[in-house]
Amino acid sequence: MSGTTSVKNKTYQKGYTISILGASLILLWIGLFKFTPTEANAIKPLLENHFLTFFVYDYINIQWVSNAIGTIEIIIAIVLLFSAKFAVLKRFAGIGMIAVFTVTLSYLFTTPGIWKIVDGFPVTDFFILKDLMLLGFGLMILNDK
Repeated sequence: MSGTTSVKNKTYQKGYTISILGASLILLWIGLFKFTPTEANAIKPLLENHFLTFFVYDYINIQWVSNAIGTIEIIIAIVLLFSAKFAVLKRFAGIGMIAVFTVTLSYLFTTPGIWKIVDGFPVTDFFILKDLMLLGFGLMILNDK
């Protein structure tokens, strides 16, 4: 029986490590992309129509806002990556992931026109739906001892 438990623990640990690497890569990649004018313009409608971020463009230009968001995502990616080695960082990584992905998922409900009906089926920017899985992983990390 203990042999089965050992295999399950090894499989779990491999899956956990792959998840940390994957989530870090996604956050890093998206964070770096925020430094481009294309992404800065792409996120503008999301931020303009959100109750927490509608005012930011009154004070800071489009690229600076995008750069700030990108920097936050990069920091969370790095903290998440190092949390694999330094357990004390797991709490910070989990909180950062929960905050970022809760806000990004809320854009699905605050941005006009984000949902469309195609062939009678509601569709959205499916790329943002990855944040649901990443939010869940953030919750797991936060609870991980």
